[in-house]
Amino acid sequence: MPKTIMIVDDAVSIRGLAAMTLENAGYQVIQARDGKDALEKISGQKTDLIIVDIYMPNMGGIELVKTLKANSQYKFIPVVILTKESDSDMKRQGQMAGAKAWVVKPFKPKTILNVVRKIIG
Repeated sequence: MPKTIMIVDDAVSIRGLAAMTLENAGYQVIQARDGKDALEKISGQKTDLIIVDIYMPNMGGIELVKTLKANSQYKFIPVVILTKESDSDMKRQGQMAGAKAWVVKPFKPKTILNVVRKIIG
C-alpha cells in the first residue's frame, strides 16, 4: 500500500508540481489549500507525512504544525516545511514547532523526493 503525503500550500502550481512528483514516485497525495483545509482533510485519513508552506491565508504553516503536534492523533506525523522563507529565525520557529525538515522554494522535484525518502522511505 502506498504511503500517503499531504501537501498544504495556497499556491495551486506548487501543490500540483509536488503532487505530480510524489505520485510519479508511487506516493498517494492529498492536497490542501491552507492549514484549516488540511485539518479538515486529515481527519480520518492515514497520513505518513505532511509538506506545508509557512505563509497561507486562514492558518499558516507554523500554526498548523503546532496544532498537529498538540493533537495526540497527529503528533507523530513528520512535517516538512516547503517555503520561500530562508531566514534562520523562521527555521528555528519551524523546528521548535516540530518540523522535521526545511526545503526552500523554488525547489527541484528531486530535492523533495530525497527529503521524503529520508523521512518515510
